[in-house]
Amino acid sequence: MVETEVQVEELLLEELIAEKNLIVYNDDVNIFDHVIDSLIKICGHDMLQAEQCTWIIHHNGKCQVKFGSFEKLEPMCTGLLDRGISATIE
Repeated sequence: MVETEVQVEELLLEELIAEKNLIVYNDDVNIFDHVIDSLIKICGHDMLQAEQCTWIIHHNGKCQVKFGSFEKLEPMCTGLLDRGISATIE
């Protein structure tokens, strides 16, 4: 029974490690409205969440806008990049 618990804990840890962050970076090109609109349309944020993330990006230079598997975040990252927004998956 103890061995089974250890295996389950290892699987859960592996799953957590597999989770990634979608990070958006500040730039001197994009205006607030464009970033807000992009976060709403591409990442599924509501208006308040998108505004808050945009202010964090502006003041801190970057913000984690989504958390999840690489497979989930990759199309979002590509969509943001296509709109000229600096983004990476870490």
